[in-house]
Amino acid sequence: LAGWAALLSRLSGEHEVVIGTPVANRPRAQLEPLMGLFINTLALRLDLSGGPTVAQLLQRVKASALDAQHNQDLPFEQVVEAVQPPRSTAYSPLFQAMFSWHEGGAAAPALRGLRVARVASPYEVARFDLTLQLAEDDDGRIAGRLEYATALFDRETVRRHLACLQRLLGELADADGQPVASLALLPEAERQRLLVQWNATRTAYPQHDAVHRLFEAQAARTPHAPAVVDGARALSYAQLDARAEALAQRLERAGVLPGERVALAIARSLELVVAQLAVLKCGAAYVPLDVHSPAARQEAIVGDCGARIVLGPSDVQDLQEDVAPRRRDATDPARCVAYVMYTSGSTGGPKGVLVPHRAIARLVIDNRYARFDAGDRVAFAANPAFDASTLEVWAPLLNGGCIVVVDQDTLLDPQRFAQQLLDERVSVLWLTVGLFNQVADTLAPAFARLRCLIVGGDALDPVIVERVLRCGRPQRLLNGYGPTETTTFAATFEIEAVAPGQRSIPIGRPIGNTRLYILDALGQPVPVGVAGELHIGGHGVALGYLNHPALTAERFLPDPFDDEPGARMYRTGDLARWLPDGNVEFLGRTDRQLKLRGFRVEPAEIEARLLERPGVRAAAVVAREDSAGDKRLVAYVVGDGAQAGDAQVLRAHLAERLPEYMLPAAIVRLDALPLNANGKVDRASLPAPAAADFCTRDYESPHGGTEERLARIWAEMLKLDRVGRHDHFFELGGHSLLAISMVERLRAEGLQVDARALFSTPTLAVVAAATKRIKEVVL
Repeated sequence: LAGWAALLSRLSGEHEVVIGTPVANRPRAQLEPLMGLFINTLALRLDLSGGPTVAQLLQRVKASALDAQHNQDLPFEQVVEAVQPPRSTAYSPLFQAMFSWHEGGAAAPALRGLRVARVASPYEVARFDLTLQLAEDDDGRIAGRLEYATALFDRETVRRHLACLQRLLGELADADGQPVASLALLPEAERQRLLVQWNATRTAYPQHDAVHRLFEAQAARTPHAPAVVDGARALSYAQLDARAEALAQRLERAGVLPGERVALAIARSLELVVAQLAVLKCGAAYVPLDVHSPAARQEAIVGDCGARIVLGPSDVQDLQEDVAPRRRDATDPARCVAYVMYTSGSTGGPKGVLVPHRAIARLVIDNRYARFDAGDRVAFAANPAFDASTLEVWAPLLNGGCIVVVDQDTLLDPQRFAQQLLDERVSVLWLTVGLFNQVADTLAPAFARLRCLIVGGDALDPVIVERVLRCGRPQRLLNGYGPTETTTFAATFEIEAVAPGQRSIPIGRPIGNTRLYILDALGQPVPVGVAGELHIGGHGVALGYLNHPALTAERFLPDPFDDEPGARMYRTGDLARWLPDGNVEFLGRTDRQLKLRGFRVEPAEIEARLLERPGVRAAAVVAREDSAGDKRLVAYVVGDGAQAGDAQVLRAHLAERLPEYMLPAAIVRLDALPLNANGKVDRASLPAPAAADFCTRDYESPHGGTEERLARIWAEMLKLDRVGRHDHFFELGGHSLLAISMVERLRAEGLQVDARALFSTPTLAVVAAATKRIKEVVL
């Protein structure tokens, strides 16, 4: 019974399990000779909390079993009536797992005038999720069976559970003083498969060369090949190398030294590529800034990374291409930082991830998931401050391909975006899941021309994926998974078909020189099909967080499963499980981190900014999905004074400090935050926002047909009752992806709006004034 409880605890991650068990219910001697069915069911609550040793667990289980036996004559139905638990299963409201033990040597009774025989169980339907039946024979051998509900488990899963039980029982028998949670669970063959066979990803790649050296070698091989195209402008490999060398020497004259950091306040462009390459040539690390984020946030990042120089677009102009290349000391690709990428931080501010040169090379060269070569034209469409840009810039440049820059206005107009992909013969495209969902139908003709389409950053919707496979199928469609801390991708899954009713898309297998581990709370691998925390090892793992040694020590751990000296692994905080075929399925988070429209959001950072406002005493931020497919941030505040709860004032405060994707759609004022029994905020009890919680302005009804149509579209998209002519699209909870949808909705109704007008002055009346009727041309 202790072994069964320990197994259920390890498989479920719960420290307390309830197991049902049948008892003869003949506690008095006078009941022994009576014929009839007296059997009752006991519910045994077994406690595995506190890390008990084997001996301690056996004592606990024995005490629970004996206590229950003393009360076996209380009918199970009365227990259920007294407890009144919520009925979560069709079988039993108190437990879903059974344990049945039969005493050894129990021969069929000899009854005068009757012939007695054993018969097989007549049940064809499982009575519980899992029922373990064991018996001991006269020789002391224990044998039995495990009955399971086929709606929940398949045969191979149950076989694996039984193998784990046998291994665990063997460990229990040999280790009285060992903590139960540390005992080996997996049979050795299964452990070998999970840790070694499925992680056999080692491939040869240029891990000893710095990124800029790899580019220089490519430029020497193909000096006249196109390296980057930005609208009407273009640079060959030789020209890009020359301009980057000129800028590098300018930076060195300004005092930039190897190991320093240089901030880049440059939008996605040809100039940005030159600047990134130039900084690497100096032996320094580039820090890309989101130029669309508030100035205060950009300044905070520059201060945190210690950059003495911030390059803007004008700093990359008027560069001489005839400078002589300068010889520089070699860079250690495994330890030298190539770039610092900032992500939302749970400590109240953004945190910088230190990514070495080696991690970039491992991502784009001989990587086991996608081949990049000289014929590829790769779209540069990601925000440079997010690590998708790592793939978009360095995959083409280190393999002889060409970068095709997609400007922001084009990205916000799906039809223009599709046309550019076709006109520029783009062969490789990376999209966040949020953007993919918005543009999938419009970009179908362009998708069909792609050699490789990679989608990632959030869970994929199988319905949309299936639609793309039917209409606009690229040669290869990949689901890409990986946090910034492991350099863009750690795993990929090639999607070839979507089965009817399929609920999720796997994140796949580890890419080249990457290792995936799914571990329990003690760092031990869990069996196939069991949820655990995903850890990532290999050469893509970052060096840590800048200026956060404690957080680095907490998340970047020594890798006990890799024999490479100094190997480390990153704790992702993602829940996942192995599938029987060796792919990994993403299940959720172990903490409060969110993925919203492909962006990583730590609610604690938003809460910290809210608490900066005078009068705000408490704050909580959650992602709500009150209607299907409409996930958005909602903030809850408790405060004193009118301004402490004014949605308009608080949102303006946040907008000065946080990027657009971190701004709550609604801000709800409460007298107090609801608390659970442990005194923590009960986020599940936070109320849905009302119409007044959105940042509406003084209402004035729309004027004219265009304003009325626009107000109707905004109200539908933002899930609001009404929208006034002075209301602000983004204050109402709008965001860039909704803006893309709005452009498409207007086009479907014969109207066209300049995306720049929407972002510069996004009030309804102004947007309506900039909206034009599309002229129909009959050929």
